[in-house]
Amino acid sequence: MRYNSDTFNLNRMKLLLKNLGDPHKKFRTVHIAGTKGKGSTATMLAEMLRACGYKVGLFTSPHICDIRERIRVNGEMVPRTQMTKLIAKAQPKVDKMTSTPTFFEIVTALAFCHFAQQKVDIAVVEAGLGGRLDSTNVLKPDVCGLTSISLDHTYQLGNTVAKIAAEKAGIFKRDVPVVSVPQDSETKRVLRRHAKEARSRLMFTGEDIDFSYRVESSRQTGCHARICLTTPQSKFEHLPVPVLGEHQAINCGLALALLDQLKLKGMRIDDAQAVEGLSSVSLPGRMEMISEDPRILVDGAHNAASMQALLRAIGQHIPYDSMVMVFGCAADKDIPGMIGRIGTGADKVIFTRASNSPRAAHPQDLAAAYSEMCGREAQVTQDLVEAIQVAQSAASREDIVCICGSFYLVGEAKELLQSQ
Repeated sequence: MRYNSDTFNLNRMKLLLKNLGDPHKKFRTVHIAGTKGKGSTATMLAEMLRACGYKVGLFTSPHICDIRERIRVNGEMVPRTQMTKLIAKAQPKVDKMTSTPTFFEIVTALAFCHFAQQKVDIAVVEAGLGGRLDSTNVLKPDVCGLTSISLDHTYQLGNTVAKIAAEKAGIFKRDVPVVSVPQDSETKRVLRRHAKEARSRLMFTGEDIDFSYRVESSRQTGCHARICLTTPQSKFEHLPVPVLGEHQAINCGLALALLDQLKLKGMRIDDAQAVEGLSSVSLPGRMEMISEDPRILVDGAHNAASMQALLRAIGQHIPYDSMVMVFGCAADKDIPGMIGRIGTGADKVIFTRASNSPRAAHPQDLAAAYSEMCGREAQVTQDLVEAIQVAQSAASREDIVCICGSFYLVGEAKELLQSQ
């Protein structure tokens, strides 16, 4: 689908919400955009706010196994009966509209209705695609967050990081502060220009906000990251990051900086309670070990930058002899970029496809690209069931199987292995 004001239409979204009683205006929000790390950052922030006694809504995408994962209040998915009622309430409103809302617009509206009905104090909302025309961009948040920006959804957003950054910056609003993780110089230039036009104060962790991290190892906790973040209101020193990966240390710093901005907006934040909430965070589908014999790890890495971060995190945190990678992705992704990263980290590669993804790339095409780019052969299977069987037979106890490239693939892997 082309990313333009015909297909991604905020007026349509505003009309749908108006017909539903404008639920998004009944609670405070934090809006988070970016290419990778949005869901992780949003989840960490939501858990810290929850630990401070607030009732917190969390809207993320995509889901892994159940669509209700996208809509949570205090960590709990929207109940099935409530989801049914929300859909029943929305359907007649949708049916009367001359321009039919998209799937994501409808799910976003359902989330806002649920948060309003549950009387949440604040909702942490992850943007879906881009930012400027995304259905979540009807919000007037207390603060905006920007995670790392890199090439993804290039067909819709543009084929340069500068173009993508401009679309992400579309969430900037007058007098709403924006906190970003470190970005490359071109991205910074674009973001600063848009912030000036929108009259938003833009801050970068590690530059405008005192932030640092280090990766260390100890006998008790193994290899892990610790972060420090200091502002006039907050002082977090040597906090252990609750999830694996150097990239998650950067995401965690952003979550803390957003929490700090909410203090300035008048929210009562107890730092010790926030740290306790942070320590409880777990992120399904991100560096998640779903089997121990053989060791099978799943991760939703679906662009070149996230694939590089995944391989780096595995190398830092998980000892292994050989890596067997099971890979499948959507046809519109940066396939050369991801395959180039795979060639540097995987010892054996099995290309496959998720059965529930109509946009999945053909495994034979992926294998041909891999052979051409890396000069090595790979195996091909037509479904994930066969791919897992091949991987399990190839992996010894000291090896690791990594299933990645798509959240569709991750969700299917979890369902398959948990049903055994």
